[in-house]
Amino acid sequence: MQKINVRKKLLSANEEYAFKNTRFLNEHKIVCYNMISSPGSGKTTILTRTINELKNQIKIGVIEGDIQTDIDAERIRATRAPVVQINTYGACHLSAAQVDSALKKLPADELDLIFIENVGNLVCPSALELGEAGKIVVLSVAEGDDKPAKYPAIFARSKVLLINKIDLLAAGVQDDFDIERAKADARKLNKDIEIFPVSAKTGDGFSSWYDWLKKSVGKNSI
Repeated sequence: MQKINVRKKLLSANEEYAFKNTRFLNEHKIVCYNMISSPGSGKTTILTRTINELKNQIKIGVIEGDIQTDIDAERIRATRAPVVQINTYGACHLSAAQVDSALKKLPADELDLIFIENVGNLVCPSALELGEAGKIVVLSVAEGDDKPAKYPAIFARSKVLLINKIDLLAAGVQDDFDIERAKADARKLNKDIEIFPVSAKTGDGFSSWYDWLKKSVGKNSI
């Protein structure tokens, strides 16, 4: 009896689509980042602030991944940025094939940057490449400072760590979050990771995040 490694076949198919996506993005000179976090970390709020405040400098589109609803896509749409919704109906991550389909629905010739807002999950999305230029992981202070140690794969594979909701630290609401511990644990896994403590609510820390994004997009266009 012949045995078929289903997982291997699925990953191989995903890699083919990821390569196709990378080629598409390179041909259109678009930078693409895959944003990953637990539910409720503030990914969508980070994106809406970023889009609104950089819209005169960077043309941004979004691929929005959720298990159900288009609530977050509607929030992105309110910024007037182009957005494509993907509902997974139970799957805990987006696939490269789904991203391939979504890319064709965005006005690629008009964009500098595409964010993929993945399904809220620190585990499954970290394992699949979607053809992106890099991963961005978001950790909110409400989740605890132990997440880099407990979920090492995503922190090891990300270019950027956004530590969100630092306004809770300043207000003393989340005084048990050791930001230096979180940074140190992330850098043990990935010495090159860029770390930006931010507050999507107040805008604190966003200038450094924006500088990094603008530099990233500028490099792509050279």
